[in-house]
Amino acid sequence: MIDTTVFLDKKAVYYTLGCKLNFSETSTIAKMLKEAGVRTVRKGEKADICVVNTCSVTETADKKCRQAIHKLVKEHPGAFVIVTGCYAQLKPGQVADIEGVDLVLGAEQKGHLFDYLGTLEKKEKGVAHASATTDIRTFSPSCSRGDRTRYFLKVQDGCDYFCSYCTIPFARGRSRNGSIDELVEQARKVAADGGKEIVLTGVNIGDFGKTTGETFFDLVKALDRVEGIERYRISSIEPNLLTDEIIEYVARSRAFMPHFHIPLQSGSDEVLKLMRRRYDTSLFAAKIAKIRSVIPDAFIGVDVIVGTRGETPEFFEDAYRFIDSLDVTQLHVFSYSERPGTQALKIDYVVTPEEKHARSQRLLALSDEKTRAFYARHRGQEAVVLLEKPKPGMPMHGFTANYIRVETEAHPDWDNRLVRVQLGDFNEDGTALKASIQDA
Repeated sequence: MIDTTVFLDKKAVYYTLGCKLNFSETSTIAKMLKEAGVRTVRKGEKADICVVNTCSVTETADKKCRQAIHKLVKEHPGAFVIVTGCYAQLKPGQVADIEGVDLVLGAEQKGHLFDYLGTLEKKEKGVAHASATTDIRTFSPSCSRGDRTRYFLKVQDGCDYFCSYCTIPFARGRSRNGSIDELVEQARKVAADGGKEIVLTGVNIGDFGKTTGETFFDLVKALDRVEGIERYRISSIEPNLLTDEIIEYVARSRAFMPHFHIPLQSGSDEVLKLMRRRYDTSLFAAKIAKIRSVIPDAFIGVDVIVGTRGETPEFFEDAYRFIDSLDVTQLHVFSYSERPGTQALKIDYVVTPEEKHARSQRLLALSDEKTRAFYARHRGQEAVVLLEKPKPGMPMHGFTANYIRVETEAHPDWDNRLVRVQLGDFNEDGTALKASIQDA
């Protein structure tokens, strides 16, 4: 039994870096502490507990994590500081040595927080608990409400792919997942809480089913039957795991939105081989063509990494031409970062920081061009938008089914409501289409 008297009247602050999966997991930690009597700090208050959920996808991410820890330690003197997440799993000793840190929890331990908290007494030196990657086996469920209207449901964790540039399999462990029955029950709880939209999150969600003998397609069909949930979005899915049956199901689905996020990483077949990706450009192009053939107005976001080892100028130009040829909506562009222990470090050709920046800027400009064209061709159409609570004095925003950001006049009763609008022209900063309400 947990001695909850230790936590009564305690106040906590939470800081999350990185992906939507991290935000979902932080929310679960906050719920655990809340149930033990801990409340979230209010503005101006000092926290008794600081929880930092870290990212380690790049060296810059590591640096931001250290900065965040230092900032919280300074702002909340005497607080018990807990650090978890990918940086904590990969470099537990380094994190434990940061001044003010008391407890470091790896991927296997963060779901069992109370086993390690003790009496919340400050330590002279941080204590680290992190299992070896091969021992990370537990799937810790989490579902959180974002800052706006969407909920994030963790359906899978870990990765078996071991791409040459990536440390995620070492930070998150092997692929594992919850059962469909458990995840459907969580979706029902979201519906009971008034939630209308759920984003499915994970590390490699298309690989769902490794630990339960089920499939991601089975999960999609089961979630689609949950009454009360009006919208689902698939956060990201590998192109080789995005099957035609999934695409065709989304096209006729009750609640799965015409919105895909697919990591490409490079448009050069030579670079894809160096990355140890499990597809080539012809397969990727075929997936985009399939989506467009059955869902012409789908939003398609694509991840791209620039400046990886081995990406010669010729290979980058090949990649640029290929990406330019794709009928996609938006690019999420990342600059390659060297990660210790990865196989990519064995590749000789190194891209300079200046060249990485130049390539990134070219792809970002291409992305802006594609996104604007996608928005522009929807002007004058009607759409259903899920509106979000606005800041005081600001207009309301929301997203259409196919993820076009919309701006309209604010109304106090329209938060988390699905309304029919007519899409107009771009707003002043070009980040959304103005809309007039047709039916609220």
